Amino acid sequence: MPGENSLLAVNLTDCLPADWREGLFIGRVLTAAGPSPILVDKGIAYDMSQVAPTVAQLAEKLPLAAASGEELGPLDTLALPLLSPVDLQCVKACGVTFALSAIERVIEERARGDASAAAEIRGRLEERVGGSIRAVVPGSAEAAALKAALIEDGLWSQYLEVAIGPDAEVFTKSPVLSTVGLGAEIGIRSDSTWNNPEPEVVLLVNAAGSAIGATLGNDVNLRDFEGRSALLLGKAKDNNASCSLGPLVRLFDEDFTIDDVRNAELELTIDGPEGYRLEGHSSMNQISRDPLELVRQTLSEHQYPDGFTLFLGTLFAPVQDRDEPGRGFTHKVGDVVAISTPRLGKLVNTVVTSKDAAPWSFGLTALFTNLAARGLLKETA
Repeated sequence: MPGENSLLAVNLTDCLPADWREGLFIGRVLTAAGPSPILVDKGIAYDMSQVAPTVAQLAEKLPLAAASGEELGPLDTLALPLLSPVDLQCVKACGVTFALSAIERVIEERARGDASAAAEIRGRLEERVGGSIRAVVPGSAEAAALKAALIEDGLWSQYLEVAIGPDAEVFTKSPVLSTVGLGAEIGIRSDSTWNNPEPEVVLLVNAAGSAIGATLGNDVNLRDFEGRSALLLGKAKDNNASCSLGPLVRLFDEDFTIDDVRNAELELTIDGPEGYRLEGHSSMNQISRDPLELVRQTLSEHQYPDGFTLFLGTLFAPVQDRDEPGRGFTHKVGDVVAISTPRLGKLVNTVVTSKDAAPWSFGLTALFTNLAARGLLKETA
């Protein structure tokens, strides 16, 4: 059953958007019967499982009157645990969508996964490309000229190709139903020695290809694995409990639009078990490709009949030393990671190894077995 993943004690009210009583949200809760989609309207939560048994189906029925569901009461007094707010949607992600992120990927590649070599490489690369790479539009003539100059200098990288070339990096982050939500443990591989959180805004896109809302996400990254080879991206990104979303998806309306995503300011804090604290920031207005352009490229030659979520990338690249000078940041078991922005709320998770996180056992077969037992599969179209 979803929700078996150990939960950090979090105050739900502290994690809700500043104006949660005004927006329209969808998500999932764990009821005694099983997972149920909810709609939150004017601060009141409604169980929508009798109307749409999955969030993917609920997204296709919007706009939908909340009163057609079963009232659960005010969101801030909700007694049911929140799950990841998506279910059947494919979980997609974009990489290297910020210039600084591109430089960090080059550093990983040049360091071959060795954190101790990163500081010297970082300084050398930023001296050569730090300013110019921020000034070009991906796919433009100026970008092509910069690419030619970097190749001539022997500084070209596959990461710079997706940063300033015509094609965005879009990959599948994790399997359907494998994401975790607010308060859950989030996993890093037990054999990783250089890793970090990636605080991101995540779009929810429906089956028709329209972005209908946004939430927060942590696209956990293993810098040592990807740094050794980009072909290890799957091992770097897709591990047990390695993807968190939440607390809820805020739906776009007259008061919350894609422009709020474009201008979102994300804050990140990491509180370690030894008293260490790291604070980070990511400004979406510095993204190199527009969020809707990333949606377009994801859809260019693919369909998603159950919709998809799309991580938009991050500006955050931690370089603050944690232990040894020059080794930068890496997670420790017990780190509490909090990602926040006023209009989407706060996503909080505790770091464990993927081996020690609760095994993912509630997949598609289990979900549909549960929905059938609850009599929720009739008239689902």
